[in-house]
Amino acid sequence: MSRSAHPAGPRHGDVLPEGHYSAPPADLNALDPKVWSRTVTRTADGKVTVGGVAVTRLAEEFGTPAYFLDEQDFRARCQAWRDAFGPDADVFYAGKAFLSRAVVRWLHEEGLNLDVCSGGELTTALDAGMPAERIAFHGNNKNAEEIERAVAAGVGRVVLDSFQEIVRVAHIADRLGKRQRVQIRVTVGVEAHTHEFIATAHEDQKFGLALAGGQAAEAVRRALKLDGLELIGIHSHIGSQIFDTAGFEVAARRVVSLLAEIRDEHGVELPEIDLGGGLGIAYTSDDDPREPHEIATALRAIVTRECAAANLRTPRISVEPGRAIVGPTAFTLYEVGTIKPLDGLRTYVSVDGGMSDNIRTALYDAEYSVALVSRSSDAEPMLVRVVGKHCESGDIVVRDAFLPADLAPGDLIAVPATGAYCRSMASNYNHALRPPVVAVNEGAGRVIVRRETEEDLLRLDVG
Repeated sequence: MSRSAHPAGPRHGDVLPEGHYSAPPADLNALDPKVWSRTVTRTADGKVTVGGVAVTRLAEEFGTPAYFLDEQDFRARCQAWRDAFGPDADVFYAGKAFLSRAVVRWLHEEGLNLDVCSGGELTTALDAGMPAERIAFHGNNKNAEEIERAVAAGVGRVVLDSFQEIVRVAHIADRLGKRQRVQIRVTVGVEAHTHEFIATAHEDQKFGLALAGGQAAEAVRRALKLDGLELIGIHSHIGSQIFDTAGFEVAARRVVSLLAEIRDEHGVELPEIDLGGGLGIAYTSDDDPREPHEIATALRAIVTRECAAANLRTPRISVEPGRAIVGPTAFTLYEVGTIKPLDGLRTYVSVDGGMSDNIRTALYDAEYSVALVSRSSDAEPMLVRVVGKHCESGDIVVRDAFLPADLAPGDLIAVPATGAYCRSMASNYNHALRPPVVAVNEGAGRVIVRRETEEDLLRLDVG
């Protein structure tokens, strides 16, 4: 790869502009295990490997941009969540984070359940062999066709999100001669410390039925009267990318209070409580996520304590990690195209992907890390902004980071912790082709979601 010289942007020691970055790391070649999947290493020749395969070889075989998913790490995280909660609780992988038939098969093999929130996700789950009774069906606006498909398949639970949906599901279950197990999603009025667009438990948003004002209690009354429904529990979800359990403690206390009201009014103790997902991962070295066993211990203690105070039997707990499982297991590999220093500001590094494969920076102001992975470098760090090739000034992949000052076109750089939501939210903006997802394990990579082609684009264009 060429090492063509180019004017330098700000270097370490210069007066740097305000931004989202921390101080440059002491060693740009180091890979923080907090943000990289567990089989990622840098070899003596400076190249980064995953699953025993050098990224340079992966780029040659599968091209760039591409998502590379560490299968060993994915399975290990499934096992950690399953073991942390044990046989007396349920772990539902949140399919919205990233779903494919291969992922469904891994989940099934590792003993996890699956949460879906659309007809397409349900179809993928059933097609890949996930037993229907281990599927939960979510969503704030499920249509009649989706509900009928779920009930007919025998999904283990449907999470009810509105008064209309209570009647809709009950009617369809009656018509099919079934009694559908359901939970009611409640909004508990918790302001999670996260981005506005991924906070989901305050009253002013589209999900669930509010505890405040009695909507949730009224939903329970209606569900208990309908023969087509078997109300098994209450569901709560407070948001995403959360690093502490304080919000879960408040949510659990309010949900348990509702369970006590249900017992007192109806003489029924509901057997299940779902505390949702939303546990954070490390996108940068500054993030400090909690381990599954810590989360399990804290949530069990919260629910047990609150139920004891209310003189209730402790219900079966379920949780829904998605990002916490798949997020850290993948990185996106890019090839550097152009490098544009802006004197006194930063250097813009353009790659062959962008907001079409990672919209989260533009959408949520998300922060990411980045590293030169095709070689090592002893050059001093320079402040960069990694951007894509789309016709948008907001087409930013990594807002502020440090890369070696000898970075050159043709180098490979990688952004870790892109397993969650990046491929799920990918688009064809500017008619970009969505990248493949390649599972890497034991010295080999295999495509589990293929790269789109121009023929794919034209096949849908019937005009």
